[in-house]
Amino acid sequence: MEQNTSWQQPVGSGFNAKSTTDEVIKGIDLTGKTAIVTGGYAGIGLETTCVLAAAGATVIVPARDTAKAQKNIDGIANVSVAKLDLMDPASIDAFAAEFLATGKPLHLLINNAGIMWVPLRRDARGYESQLATNHLGHFQLTARLWPALKKANGARVVNVSSLGHHMAPFNFDDPNFEHRPYETLQGYGQSKTANILFTVALDKRASAHNVRAYAVHPGAVGGTDLAREASPDLLKHMGIMNDAGEIKPEVLANLKTIPQGAATTVWCAVSPALQNLGGVYCEDVEVASPATEATTGQQGVKAYALDASAAERLWELSETLTAITFEID
Repeated sequence: MEQNTSWQQPVGSGFNAKSTTDEVIKGIDLTGKTAIVTGGYAGIGLETTCVLAAAGATVIVPARDTAKAQKNIDGIANVSVAKLDLMDPASIDAFAAEFLATGKPLHLLINNAGIMWVPLRRDARGYESQLATNHLGHFQLTARLWPALKKANGARVVNVSSLGHHMAPFNFDDPNFEHRPYETLQGYGQSKTANILFTVALDKRASAHNVRAYAVHPGAVGGTDLAREASPDLLKHMGIMNDAGEIKPEVLANLKTIPQGAATTVWCAVSPALQNLGGVYCEDVEVASPATEATTGQQGVKAYALDASAAERLWELSETLTAITFEID
């Protein structure tokens, strides 16, 4: 495998797993910058929205449920909501066209929205929902917004991935579970691997235009509803829940707060330390080390998620599945 592990090394950020968004954003002025944060109305997405807006950025929050999103961001200055459904290609195109029509540059695209551990569902094209939402929707959105990212002359794209990429490499033979039994952890895992491979391929293409891309593992975060559809049996299988149906104390003790969970996203979006670096996977407010046998299941990034040839293959497959050509020139 051809990997970018020479870049995939800690940079000495000075932060750690307990660092918060307030610490990361300190001294950063985003006045005049425009950001789009998908899923930016709940959980770590809402925290990301609030922090960027407080630093001066104008933030647009695309949402499928605009009423819920509006309620959650009500009263936050510099933030607005727009309609977007990542499972609906026409909705993605409409949102992007509306933004491009403003003529504004896009400085920060935070591909934060995602679903996890859901039953088998398919979009109108027949694509498995975790792949469609977590990767393909964001691939299309980034492609459509490319002219605005390029115009910014210094944009960043942050793809929220997960340590869950350890669960599965990308299955090029059957990405939509048409010929294999559906396993939600495999579906989630490959979608999070796809986020990283997309980051690698995007940064390779976009860096010449002063656009850099980053993949982020937020950590295990308390206070979100991301795993709301996970069954008790699944949570027990993963060692998260005990036989009494309670989250294990040792799991609870290691959960990050929402400001800690969003800190790596914000760091990747604004840190001067990443000025000349991209195409990397970050965790605990630092560029992660490659995973080894000793760290697998705990931290680091898998080699298959950094594989340059797999990244190119995924880019081509994503263009095919979305029926768009993502041209960067």
